[in-house]
Amino acid sequence: MTTTLNSPRTDAVRAAVRFPLHLEITVRTAEREYNAITEDVSSNGVLFASEEVPEVGARVTFKIKMPSTIMGGHEDVLLYCVGRIVRHKRTNTKNMAAAVIDEYSLKAEQA
Repeated sequence: MTTTLNSPRTDAVRAAVRFPLHLEITVRTAEREYNAITEDVSSNGVLFASEEVPEVGARVTFKIKMPSTIMGGHEDVLLYCVGRIVRHKRTNTKNMAAAVIDEYSLKAEQA
């Protein structure tokens, strides 16, 4: 079952090119942290899988370490993100949530 908030921003997120990257992230809400693995990443958001997921509408922060091989540079890049959960997706084996990225900043990681 999928829960969706219908808004132009949500539609734009789902229309962005998604990259199937499986990266470890920690998603934080005001109440707790969720250890997760990304399913895909786009310029507008991220789909991640976790044992439990934040509620739709929850404000979240997370960091994604983008490997240099993906970024085309010599150093890994740490992407700091602020966003919100816009939908859930459940399969037989996974609980997933999609988060839009409302704000972000980049920082090169030193090797």
